[in-house]
Amino acid sequence: MPKVLISDKLSPRAANILTERGVEVDVKPGLAPEELAAIIGDYDGLAIRSATKVTADILAAAPNLKVVGRAGIGVDNVDIPAATARGVVVMNTPFGNAVTTAEHAISMILALARQIPAANESTQAGKWEKSRFMGTEITGKTLGVIGCGNIGSIVADRAQGLKMKVVGFDPFLTPEHARRIGIEKVELDELLAVADVITLHTPLTEQTRNILSADALNKTKKGVRIVNCARGGLVDELALAAALSSGHVAGAALDVFESEPATDNPLFGMENVIATPHLGASTTEAQEKVALQVAEQMADFLVNGAVTNALNMASVTAEEAPILRPYMGLGRKLGAFLGQVESPGITAISIEFDGKAAALNPDPVVASTVAGLLGPVMDSVNMVNAATTAAANGIAVSTVRHDRRCDYETLLRVTVAYEGGHRTIAGTLVGGDKPRIVEVQDIAVEADFPDTLLYLRNYDKPGFIGDLGSLCGRHDINIATFHLGRKEAGGEAIALVEIDGQIDAAVMGELRGLKQVVRADMLHFD
Repeated sequence: MPKVLISDKLSPRAANILTERGVEVDVKPGLAPEELAAIIGDYDGLAIRSATKVTADILAAAPNLKVVGRAGIGVDNVDIPAATARGVVVMNTPFGNAVTTAEHAISMILALARQIPAANESTQAGKWEKSRFMGTEITGKTLGVIGCGNIGSIVADRAQGLKMKVVGFDPFLTPEHARRIGIEKVELDELLAVADVITLHTPLTEQTRNILSADALNKTKKGVRIVNCARGGLVDELALAAALSSGHVAGAALDVFESEPATDNPLFGMENVIATPHLGASTTEAQEKVALQVAEQMADFLVNGAVTNALNMASVTAEEAPILRPYMGLGRKLGAFLGQVESPGITAISIEFDGKAAALNPDPVVASTVAGLLGPVMDSVNMVNAATTAAANGIAVSTVRHDRRCDYETLLRVTVAYEGGHRTIAGTLVGGDKPRIVEVQDIAVEADFPDTLLYLRNYDKPGFIGDLGSLCGRHDINIATFHLGRKEAGGEAIALVEIDGQIDAAVMGELRGLKQVVRADMLHFD
């Protein structure tokens, strides 16, 4: 039974969902890093919010860990490269708190426009400074949305309901989607020049860090208002403080800060700044949603193999998982076959999908195939880190889908290019789920994937089978099955021989010494 640790405060219903789905659960919030490191090795999954820091050291102490589930969208507290290197899936719940965060941003815009926090403080202090708090309408104003994904799109929708014009900058926003959600797609400099209010809804990356820099703020309209409910570090806080002091920026509302918890900040104490303590996702509804979603996603992964909202591998829905699983197994075994046959200096891997396979979601099959291929020659390669491992080693991975008649109902073909040429193997599924070899090096030959398989390339000459049988007999090696294929009479041929037990190095040397043998490899499949 898989085992999950919940190390932050989540709704009790999250633990109930995991238990109901056949997952053992321990709830231990508030662990110190050394306490977490001491016990994490016992768990297959770790469910967190923002308090737990999943560092490289924590991951190194977790040999059984398969998945980290973040109840929320931000994963700044997870070392994703380290998790990927160790083959740990990292999931988040990007949609559970989207409405809540968008509503907070809209609230900040309205609070800025009417100076509500300062007016509240003044009034409760016994003052009646009606003339001091002259606000501005947002009707007819232009809202610039930087980052038009899920949350940014909801903000745009709500802003249009308030009769604002919305322009958006997002490199991934297509013109068609922009039209559907009522956003005018613009470049960043144009957004800066026309927006009365700018709101940020983009992740923090090397490309987006300080996207509102001093230079960018200088390009904005005088009197612009800045809202950031996304990530600290998107706005240069010192530059923003200077722009607020000069009056170029009329006001700023920030829910996130470069350093959190933010107990000291250059923006604190400024009259035209509204600050909240990272409350974007802090509603009862949102916290319940993300807790339940992360529990469901982790249970689906650990019990059924479904991958949802993963940040470091291809997603597989619960409906796709049973369909893809046999193809992933076939791909892994085809890859393992080629990975065990010496191919120095691999430069490229190509996976072809034919017949019914051409209609599949290819990404999980590709990941499984590459993991199978690299596993025999590299340590700790699995589906999660296969793509990054290939890329780090300069290996290009490509896929081809064929829309054509196929000799088999379904077929995968894997080709590896290396310094000396290329190797290829093809396989199918028999009975819907049993993997079977149907072609090696463009030679038709059918065989299953036994635990131990002797792969021989030889010349099609009389006496080969007799010599092979005699050698095996002398060494008390039993042949379980024997499959032959050839291109043409007297030419190159292939033998796939299932062996009971093992063949030691000395006997392999004798096999390679047979006069008809071009090469001999002992392959293992589990």
